[in-house]
Amino acid sequence: MDELLQEVKIRVNDKLFVKDPESSELGKNIIQESILMIHDMGCESFTFKKLGVKIGSNESSIYRYFENKHKLLLYLTSWYWSWVEYQLVFATNNIEDAKDRLLRSIEIITRETQEDSSFSHINEVLLNKIVINEYSKSYLTKEVDIENKEGYFLIYKRLAGRLRDMIKAVNSDYQYPSSLASTILESALHQHFLKDHFSSMTDCNSKVSPTEYLTNLVFNTLNQKFNG
Repeated sequence: MDELLQEVKIRVNDKLFVKDPESSELGKNIIQESILMIHDMGCESFTFKKLGVKIGSNESSIYRYFENKHKLLLYLTSWYWSWVEYQLVFATNNIEDAKDRLLRSIEIITRETQEDSSFSHINEVLLNKIVINEYSKSYLTKEVDIENKEGYFLIYKRLAGRLRDMIKAVNSDYQYPSSLASTILESALHQHFLKDHFSSMTDCNSKVSPTEYLTNLVFNTLNQKFNG
């Protein structure tokens, strides 16, 4: 199993980078340190100049991999969603019952992230926190429609499509499967954010997880009893 996981390559739209960071040690170092720095200081304060100082390389060398920090953020978030999609597909592939398959998918999308040893240069725990805090900044821009046409959000949309199909498999009469699928994805991030920063606005806490809340929401919405 470990050997199989080591062969996994997370795919990201090649329009997001000038040179594939996975192709060199410098590229991997750029990814590794950018995750640490963005998590520590936020995307607004993060710059390629600061990253260059951190990795001991010229700022110009970073531009050989990424056009700007917006593209870098899109790369990191796309990598994250592709990693989540891989986990979801791998974990649900042999589950025949539609409710169990949807339940397992919700668990994967909403659970606390654990570091994956298959990718030593990427801290998935910190990357998850970046996605929670920064992902909306990648698409709440004037260029979102152009970037959408370029396929920058394809992985995220594909993951939503997988959830939509699972929802329809549970209840084919439900009228809003796409909206519910996107609600799961967005709420998975938003409830974690609220829990950490605006606790009075959510019932999620140390005892009630976003997974528990969203499982209850989805199965009650679909009028399906969940015996958990």
